[in-house]
Amino acid sequence: MKLILAIIQPDKLESVKNALTEVEVFRLTVLDVQGFGRQRGQTEYYRGREISVNLLRKVQLQIAVNEEFVEPTINAIIKGGRTGESGEIGDGKIFVVPMDDCIRIRTGERGGDAI
Repeated sequence: MKLILAIIQPDKLESVKNALTEVEVFRLTVLDVQGFGRQRGQTEYYRGREISVNLLRKVQLQIAVNEEFVEPTINAIIKGGRTGESGEIGDGKIFVVPMDDCIRIRTGERGGDAI
């Protein structure tokens, strides 16, 4: 079992969800987050003054999957989250984290069956 954490652009959420549906991944958690990477924020103008915005709005997806769904899930996130053919800085990151256990609260099922 793996926990896939993906940080993507907010406007790419629907296309990523559609790509995940195509590979039969239907369970995910979505969080609004802020951060920056290579972009190091951006400069905006507010009431005629230049201000630096260090944290950019992003969306984080949390998806728990069994081993056979890891690669299809990663490929679907890349397909839906990439800007254009080759992508752009700021498209996001995907982290794959080992998951020791998963427990369904309602039934007490554990492991892959609980996902």
